[in-house]
Amino acid sequence: MRIARALSLLSALLLSLTAATAQETDPDTGLIVGTGWREVAGTCTECHSPLLITQNAGNKAVWRSRIRWMQETQGLQILPGELEETILDYLSTHYGEKAPSRRPPLPESQLPANPYPTLNDDD
Repeated sequence: MRIARALSLLSALLLSLTAATAQETDPDTGLIVGTGWREVAGTCTECHSPLLITQNAGNKAVWRSRIRWMQETQGLQILPGELEETILDYLSTHYGEKAPSRRPPLPESQLPANPYPTLNDDD
């Protein structure tokens, strides 16, 4: 009986912790709801899917460089300063840097020999 009660209390605690840390997402865009999400949805999804946002991550400098790239190569308009800062704050807060999830590449000395011809091979 004590074990069942302890398990019940543990389950309730875990459920409340999950609910407290869960972030609300907009059902239409999938973006995390927070300060600036409407500006991001209204500006960024004019040209691309919100999935392109939610699948990426970066600090403020990374997001700024992506905006500059879109302005230079994709026709994104120059954003008013306050709007750009709101967007950058939102993106870096909710889609910020993540810890690397891949192992680093192996050193060349640990790689097997390439069995296929390469451009540098003598014919």
